[in-house]
Amino acid sequence: MQHHDAFGGLVVIEPARHDDKRGFFSEVFSQDRYAKEYGIACDFIQDNHSLSVTPGVIRGLHFQTPPFGQDKLVRVIRGSVVDIAVDVRVGSPTFGDFFAIELSEENWKQLFIPVGFAHGFCTLSPGTEFLYKVSGTYSPQHERGVLWKDPEIGIDWPVSDPVISEKDQILPLLKELPDCF
Repeated sequence: MQHHDAFGGLVVIEPARHDDKRGFFSEVFSQDRYAKEYGIACDFIQDNHSLSVTPGVIRGLHFQTPPFGQDKLVRVIRGSVVDIAVDVRVGSPTFGDFFAIELSEENWKQLFIPVGFAHGFCTLSPGTEFLYKVSGTYSPQHERGVLWKDPEIGIDWPVSDPVISEKDQILPLLKELPDCF
C-alpha cells in the first residue's frame, strides 16, 4: 500500500493473490479491511466494467461535481493501462498536478481516487478490461471533464495516435473549468 497524501488521499493497493496449479484466489475488496488498513471509508454503490479493444484508447479525464461526486477504486483484470488522476480541487496545493501509475493484470494493483480528481486511462494492450467501483450515482448534470491533452497539465500519454471518443475530444481545459469543489 502506498498513500499519496500530497495528492489528498490517492492510495495504491496491491491485494494479496494466492496462486496454485488451479489458478488463483484474491480478495479484491473488503469494506471493513479497506477502511481500517487504507482509510477508504466510503460506500461503493456501483461497479463499472469497460473493454477497450485496441491499445492506444484514451478514456477521460472525467469527474462528477458534488453532491454527485464519486470516489473510485479502479483496477485492470485483463491487459494494462497507464492510469491518471488529476487534482481538480481549486485551492489545493496540487491543483492541476497529475499522478500516473501502470495498472495491469500482471501487477494486480488498484488505485483509490477520491472525489476532487479527474480520472482517465490509456490502454497499453489489446482487449484491456477495466473495472471500477464508484461511491456515487451517475448524474449527467454533474458530469464534467478536462481535455486529455491540456498542455498546462502536461500528461505524457504513451501513444502518438490515440483512439478517443468525440465527447472526450471536446472537453474543456483545466483553466476553463468553474470551481467545482
